[in-house]
Amino acid sequence: MSSILTNTSAMVALQTLKGINASLTKTQDEIATGKSVASAKDNAAVWAISKVMESDVKGFKAISDSLSLGESSVAVARQASETVSDLLTEIKGKVVAAQESNVDRAKIQTDINALRDQITSVVGAAQFNGLNLVQGTEAVDILSSLDRANDGTVAASNISVERHDLTTSTGSMGSGTDLSANATLSAAAATNTGNSATITLAADADVSGDTFEITVGGATLSFAAGDITGDQDAAASAISGAINALGLVGVSASASTNVVTLTSTRAFEDVAIAGTKNGGATDITLSAAEISERAETLTFSASANVKEGDGYQMSVGGTAYTYVAGKGETFEDVARGLKAAVDGGKIADVTTQVAQNDSGQWTLKVDNNSGSSVALARSAAEGGTASGGLFGLGGIDVTTDAGADAALGTIETLIDNAIDASAAFGSVEGRIGTQNDFIGKLTDALKTGIGSMVDADMEAASARLQALQVQQQLGTQALSIANQAPQNILSLFR
Repeated sequence: MSSILTNTSAMVALQTLKGINASLTKTQDEIATGKSVASAKDNAAVWAISKVMESDVKGFKAISDSLSLGESSVAVARQASETVSDLLTEIKGKVVAAQESNVDRAKIQTDINALRDQITSVVGAAQFNGLNLVQGTEAVDILSSLDRANDGTVAASNISVERHDLTTSTGSMGSGTDLSANATLSAAAATNTGNSATITLAADADVSGDTFEITVGGATLSFAAGDITGDQDAAASAISGAINALGLVGVSASASTNVVTLTSTRAFEDVAIAGTKNGGATDITLSAAEISERAETLTFSASANVKEGDGYQMSVGGTAYTYVAGKGETFEDVARGLKAAVDGGKIADVTTQVAQNDSGQWTLKVDNNSGSSVALARSAAEGGTASGGLFGLGGIDVTTDAGADAALGTIETLIDNAIDASAAFGSVEGRIGTQNDFIGKLTDALKTGIGSMVDADMEAASARLQALQVQQQLGTQALSIANQAPQNILSLFR
């Protein structure tokens, strides 16, 4: 049935043409924008995912800038610490040269002072955008990543850069918990008299048939039968004289009736002694197997920990010398710091040494070779301000024999500190560089992923555009034909 009121064919053709035009519009939008999902109405789920990933890409770009800034800051600190290490090595050369007595130590000290001032200049200038990693102790966090979990939550990751203080600051004692129990002092005073041991000979009216063998500090004296005549007193006198004739440094002997008294003023060395009569220990008695070193000892705990700000103080002759530990330091660092402090005090005839005892505890030894006793005391407390990593550099003075000797130990410690700082900065600089490279590659991967979801396939869109244009032309013709159908009814009335 034909109708002039309802043109079904035209309606069908019109709907088809509308669909073709809609598809054509969408294809043209894809070609114009380059995206198959340009807005949420195109595909809400894919659009939402792409927007989250795009925000992550922008975040990673900012992280890359942060890493570049951090890498530059660490590079400056590394270069500074390496320069400081080189300058300290030059100072060591000057200190070694000063060990000779026939050199102009005053001129050497002038060179050392100039190098020290240069180190101070380098440390002060080692900043990038105001951040100086070779001053202070507070760590610096560099944003390194944004980690998104399955539930959508985001957590920031950081690379922590530890500062390495290469200043010469003394630090200051705190007023916190008393830590004196962590350091034990062997005596309240350091004397200059040395320590003694005795060799006692039993009563014997005639020793001419006896043999004696006495060992002192590795040197052995042998008396065959007939070498000594008389009684035990004569034997003691002969043994004493023979020991003195050896010329052992710091060791002397004296005889009193049947007793040989051995005295050692060696500062940091025990002197072993042994003795036999007629091949055995009968009729000869030693008060000790060795004469202990003259120096008094500050012994640090083997079990306690050292925290940043823990201050240890040693008083020598009424003057207090202080070292305050920095982050990550140990009792070895504390002992060496106190040594540098005491050496820097330039106390006449007082020398120091750092060593480990048989129990593995770190010790600071103080020897007094002056004409009178020197009072000793110690104290410790937490909550202080840490000393600089080059603490003790200002106290280096090679104008005297004692100062030149002390400077050797101090400069070795300072070089180790500077090398440790350089190595630490180099390690973290490498890590930051690796992370920055990874962030760049990750950003590229995210962009690729976003593109695969929302970018249009231009080849397919182009082919589809041409097909739709043909369909549009055909749809227009079909609609035109359908609209002519009612006119054909007029021929029926002719």
